[in-house]
Amino acid sequence: MKVIARIKTDFPTKFGIPRQSGIVDSLKGMIVFEPEYRNPESVRGLEEFSHIWILWEFSEAVRNTWSPTVRPPRLGGNVRVGVFATRSPFRPNPIGLSSVRLDKVEINSECGPVLYVSGVDMMDNTPIFDIKPYIPYSDSHPKASGGFSDLFRDYALEVVFPSELLCLVSEEKQTPLLKVLEQDPRPSYQDDPDRIYGLAFAGFNIRFTVQGRKLKVCEVAEAEKSSK
Repeated sequence: MKVIARIKTDFPTKFGIPRQSGIVDSLKGMIVFEPEYRNPESVRGLEEFSHIWILWEFSEAVRNTWSPTVRPPRLGGNVRVGVFATRSPFRPNPIGLSSVRLDKVEINSECGPVLYVSGVDMMDNTPIFDIKPYIPYSDSHPKASGGFSDLFRDYALEVVFPSELLCLVSEEKQTPLLKVLEQDPRPSYQDDPDRIYGLAFAGFNIRFTVQGRKLKVCEVAEAEKSSK
C-alpha cells in the first residue's frame, strides 16, 4: 500500500475529531497528493461528482497486535463488541473510510491537483491510500439499519460559548467548532463535571467542562506554534 496523498485539517490531534464523516458538514479539508501522484490527469472527471470516498490510515493507531473485540466509547467504554462490527481505529489493518463532499478540484502550479472537501473526520496530515467517487445509486441505502450507532443519530449537547470567547475564533471556523463541541468530544466513560477538557482546533486550545447535557467553554487560547 502506498500513501498517495495527505489531508490538511484543523485537528492537530485526534481528540475531538467527529466520530464519523459528514456529521459536521462544515469541517473543511484539503487533500494534497504526494509528488509521485501529482499528475492532473489522475483526477480528470472527478469534478463531476459531488462526493468522494477516502481510504486512509489511522496513523495514530498502528500496532503489531489486535483484539477480536473493542469497547466503543459511545457505549460507555465497558461493553465489548466485535471489532468488525465497529469503526474502531484499533483493527488488524488500521484503515479508515470516509465519505466527504467534494467542494472543488484545483490544479496548483506547485502541488498539482488539490481536492477541497467538507465533512471531514481526519487528523491533520493523515495519510491517504485511495480516493474513489461516491456513486449514489449503488452507495446509498436509505433504509439500512445502523445497529447500536442508531442510538446516537441525533445526539447533541447544549453548548454554552460566551460571545467574548467565541469572537476570538475566526468567523469561518466558529460554526464547525460549535458543531464539533455539540458532538461531545469526550469518551463516553469520562463523566466528571469538574474536569476541564482541552480541544486543539484551528490554531486554538479550547477548554471546557461538561455537566449533564450542557457543555460550557471556559477558555480560548492560541496554541503554541511548533518549533519544527
